[in-house]
Amino acid sequence: MENSIDFRNATLVRRVGLSALKKELGTVGMTYFIRQFNTGQGNYTAERDRLLEGIAFDDVVKNVRELDARGAQV
Repeated sequence: MENSIDFRNATLVRRVGLSALKKELGTVGMTYFIRQFNTGQGNYTAERDRLLEGIAFDDVVKNVRELDARGAQV
């Protein structure tokens, strides 16, 4: 690859990157690779807050230490 690419130019970086992926992985492989990085859906922050409601950080640390002391595989 040439070192003269202006990495501040997002369009150029995308075009060169996709070309490199296609060259190395083929069209199907490139597509599968790109699909790994989807933006997802929903509101991660709200979901995380709902799931962790009432759970204190100190309790998590305590539980991890207890599991570690027992040699538990997580």
